[in-house]
Amino acid sequence: MNFLLRLMTWWNSQTLGTQIFTSRHGQKVGEDDQGNIYYRDAADKRRWVIFNGDMEATRVGPGWHGWLHHTVDTTPVDVPLRTRPWEKPHQENLTGTPAAYAPPGSIRLTEPVARRDYEAWQPE
Repeated sequence: MNFLLRLMTWWNSQTLGTQIFTSRHGQKVGEDDQGNIYYRDAADKRRWVIFNGDMEATRVGPGWHGWLHHTVDTTPVDVPLRTRPWEKPHQENLTGTPAAYAPPGSIRLTEPVARRDYEAWQPE
C-alpha cells in the first residue's frame, strides 16, 4: 500500500518519480532545521526540496527560499542568512490550525456575548 501511495500521490512525501530522479541526478546540498533536504542537479539549473513531513511551501525558511529560486547562489549552510535583531524567527503558515492568528474580539478567543443593541428580525 505504501508503494501505491508513493507512486500516485505527492502529498505523502516525494513520488516514486521524484525519488528516482533525485537518486540519478540529485546532489545533496544541505538540510534545514526541520529535516527538509535540498538538492540540485549537476548543472545547477534545477533545485528542489524533499520535505520531511507535510509538504507545505511555507516550511522553507527565507535563506533556502532564496537559494531555491536562484536569488542567491550560496546556501544558508555555506553563508548563513544575516538576520536583524528585530526579525522574528521563520514560522510556517498556521492558517486553518488552532494556532492561527485571531484578532482581538474574535469569537474564537471568547464566548459570544449577548448583544443588547441589536434585535433580530422575526417573521410574523
